[in-house]
Amino acid sequence: MRAQGKTIAVTGGGNGIGREAVLQLLSKGARVAALDISDEGLAETARLAGANAERLSTHVVNITDRAAVEALPSAITDRHGQIDGLMNVAGIIQPFVLFNDLDYSAIERVIDVNLWGTIHTTKTFLPHLLDRPEAHIVNVSSMGGFLPVPGQTIYGVSKAGVKLLTEALHSELAATNVGVTVVFPGAIKTNISVNSGVVTQAEAEKQAASSNYKTTEPAVAAQMIIDGMEQNAYRVRIGSDATFMDRFSRLSPKRAAALIYKQMKDLLPS
Repeated sequence: MRAQGKTIAVTGGGNGIGREAVLQLLSKGARVAALDISDEGLAETARLAGANAERLSTHVVNITDRAAVEALPSAITDRHGQIDGLMNVAGIIQPFVLFNDLDYSAIERVIDVNLWGTIHTTKTFLPHLLDRPEAHIVNVSSMGGFLPVPGQTIYGVSKAGVKLLTEALHSELAATNVGVTVVFPGAIKTNISVNSGVVTQAEAEKQAASSNYKTTEPAVAAQMIIDGMEQNAYRVRIGSDATFMDRFSRLSPKRAAALIYKQMKDLLPS
């Protein structure tokens, strides 16, 4: 589905990859409904949109709140007249601790945002998408959705759920007008740790300064996501890390898991 002339709802539109997706969709001539829990983040996205902001609406919403999500389609159609696409980009990580030490509150929060949030928006928007001549759903999973990452076990559980949800939707909707794409980002240069409440801004900057790990810029990730939608891709892998580990984990899952553990073990609490 080409972006031009379409109306696309984007979760996580107030920061990171979601914000970049909003801005790039607008530059392609789309109308965009940016969804985010942060009013300030959405206001900044609107400012960055410049003249394109006339085709942008912003909606402060907690995607874990089903009733709030179910109120979105009418608000979006009132402004834009239609809904042609949904990009589920919003997501959070868990505190970097072992499963045995993870509080239930943290477990529930990650699953609520990453999995239930995606279910809420997809379930809510799908009937509207089915009514359009052409429509598309893009759900962002993670490299952690197909490969175990120690210290991010529940995050991986939530993103594996997004992966299978999206792949099942692709099969269920194969004979319809709705295309479906699942996205697997590797390491992206975003503020997800801070936005997830896992570290402070100062701690995140310190970690970034000491890390030699190659990351992908959010603008590049957003472009790849939009390209995937426009090309009706089944799956999109973002970053050389996600591309390599996807292949390696299918060839030798145990060795792939061991490699990730070796790379991540120094970050685990002792």
